[in-house]
Amino acid sequence: MPNRPLNIAKPMFFWRHLLAVIFTSSLLLPFLANKPISAQVNEFCQLSPIAVREKENLRISALRGNKEAEIRYQNILKQQVQIVQECRRQNWLQVQAIWLRLYPCDIKAGSLDRIMDRIANKGYNQVYIETFYDGRVLLPANSNPTVWKSVVNQPGAENADLLAAAIKKGRQRGLKVYAWMYTTNFGYSYAKRKDRESAIARNGKGQTSLYVVDNGSQVFIDPYNKQAQVDYSRMVEEVTRRRPDGILFDYVRYPRQAGKNSIATKVTDLWLYTKSTQQALFRRAQNYKGLELIRRFVGKGYITAGDISDIDRLYPQESEPLWQGRNPTLQKAIIPAALRQPQLQSELWQLTVAHSMQGIVDFVNIASSPARKMGIPAGAVFFPEGNQMVGQGYDSRLQPWDRFPSSLEWHPMSYANCGNVACIAQQVKRVLNMSKSDTQIIPAIAGGWGESVSDRPSLEIQMQAIRQFAPRIRGVSHFAYSWQDPKHDSDRKFCQAQ
Repeated sequence: MPNRPLNIAKPMFFWRHLLAVIFTSSLLLPFLANKPISAQVNEFCQLSPIAVREKENLRISALRGNKEAEIRYQNILKQQVQIVQECRRQNWLQVQAIWLRLYPCDIKAGSLDRIMDRIANKGYNQVYIETFYDGRVLLPANSNPTVWKSVVNQPGAENADLLAAAIKKGRQRGLKVYAWMYTTNFGYSYAKRKDRESAIARNGKGQTSLYVVDNGSQVFIDPYNKQAQVDYSRMVEEVTRRRPDGILFDYVRYPRQAGKNSIATKVTDLWLYTKSTQQALFRRAQNYKGLELIRRFVGKGYITAGDISDIDRLYPQESEPLWQGRNPTLQKAIIPAALRQPQLQSELWQLTVAHSMQGIVDFVNIASSPARKMGIPAGAVFFPEGNQMVGQGYDSRLQPWDRFPSSLEWHPMSYANCGNVACIAQQVKRVLNMSKSDTQIIPAIAGGWGESVSDRPSLEIQMQAIRQFAPRIRGVSHFAYSWQDPKHDSDRKFCQAQ
């Protein structure tokens, strides 16, 4: 008798467990039973393995000249576009994007079809194509009016427009195709130009980014430099002529440094020591006293009580030193110079940091202007911690993303790695807390499907953690195609283009 309740409970538990298993498994099975199996998808809007194989076999046959296979292949593409779009409309994630780098070998017949098929197969409906990186641009050599070389520059391929082709192939599969571009990182080739030396950012130690970043291909420019602004805008204008569905601006910041240099604590750590940046800084002075103090602070890295006394004697007709944002409440005649020095030096430090950050904000606004004029969505990619104070200093990247306009898409790189999803969710939450309610936020996460990569949880687990922020978050992107299919990426990178 004592065992009877346990015997009764066993079948009840068994049936509950069985129903739970059936329900959970059903999420992983095609949910559109009335559609052909080639069009069925799972909870992540991914095509079934059978559908993927069927489509790939048709693609290969069509590439070999089979006309019937070509017709069937195109029909399946159209059918699957409708199915995935419907799945996305029903999904809490309406945007699922992936980051992709193309190579010269991708001009080969069938290469872009294969790549875009693989992306669409996994339920993505957006792809971010790296269009400007490492001092190279994804424009045809014969239609490249920029100061940078084309990614595709081999003989016989001067007219190959890989970006335009990728946009076309992506759209055939229901993918929105964005151009993903480095921004203030212009690449090593730019630094080699003698006529662009003045555009390269320098700190107070006489260094450019070549001396502080391990990757020697990274060259950051002075965002206040007019030549740099013109060079970049010309490239964006050429890219927008391909009519991508959007443009994303990455590296919208200063160089990321290591060790103790990862924190900027003094003015010589800042990238202020170019003519354009300093001229713009000096224009922020609102009287002669303010101008002279700014000059001395930048020149020496500090000011003394003697400096303050000097400018009092030089400009007796003026009261307090003034610059943008400074509203002193006490008059200098009341407080001795020695007592005013700490406050003035602190305010000068805050002025130079704010000036550095404003250069980044201004540059991203200039960079995105050609896209806005053509009605093409633009977005900024950033580190959630790139704008924060660290102790008495600032993150050396000085990335003021919280000042980016809400009209831009915000793409926070939520790459925190603590072995679980807590730190990733915290990064997303920080961005949400610091943004306006109308800002479209699409977090970028790194990892692989169904497995942990470099101690990062799988993409599924990360997305589940981000789901708590829905409906404010309705999109996410995955870095990157090369992580998900490293062999295919490597084969394309090192093949011999013909």
